[in-house]
Amino acid sequence: MRIKLLRLLAFILIIVPLAGCSASSEEKKGLTISAASSLTDVIKELIDTYESTHNVSIQLNLASSGKLARQIEQGAPVDLYLSANQKWMDQLEADKQIESATRRNFTSNHLVIIGSKNNNELTSLQTLANLPLESQIAVGEPESVPAGSYTKQALQKIQLWELIEDQLVFASDVRQVLTYVESGNASYGIVYGSDAKISDQVKVLTEIEPELHKPIVYPGAVLSDSTHKQEATDFLNFLGTKEAKEIMKKYGFQS
Repeated sequence: MRIKLLRLLAFILIIVPLAGCSASSEEKKGLTISAASSLTDVIKELIDTYESTHNVSIQLNLASSGKLARQIEQGAPVDLYLSANQKWMDQLEADKQIESATRRNFTSNHLVIIGSKNNNELTSLQTLANLPLESQIAVGEPESVPAGSYTKQALQKIQLWELIEDQLVFASDVRQVLTYVESGNASYGIVYGSDAKISDQVKVLTEIEPELHKPIVYPGAVLSDSTHKQEATDFLNFLGTKEAKEIMKKYGFQS
């Protein structure tokens, strides 16, 4: 009899903690966020910070804003979309694929021209016209990469796009632009200030005047088909807090 009681006690001691773990695991909500590639480093820290104080597990999908929007249009299971421009968010809203009431701008950015550490040739966007013909300039693909779209706007504004178009190397997202310059496959690149800040292999040669292009603003919104709308809304609200803004500022983003 005593042996049976001991066995029963041992079983209870084993199964109760397991049941508790199972319940805790079941309570943790899953959340899928699709975010523009220029947010890569900052969003990872924001997620780590958020998960440490909230009972939620976040899955992150990173790509150009245009690619992410197309994935959503094709039925990708996403709860929250963070874009690097208004164009793709506008398109999803027109198709009623986001909850319009949740849409808000959560940060902003600026464009810079980067080059190698020993490069001092450029002093402004206009001086791209003076580069040797063999010099290649990496930019985002304007049709799908917001940074590329802003770049094209700026170059067209000063009548430089067609003049240097043959020297442009198009990248699938802004992080690929950075990689091209870091590897030496392109002499120059046009990226966000936040991208330049994370690399110790390039330097900012000059900033691009913000009046040459549309404002670089990052909108976020909860998806209409989300199965975790409250959790997605809570995370989007977190991006507006002082704590989140301080993290974004550290990575070169602007409030």
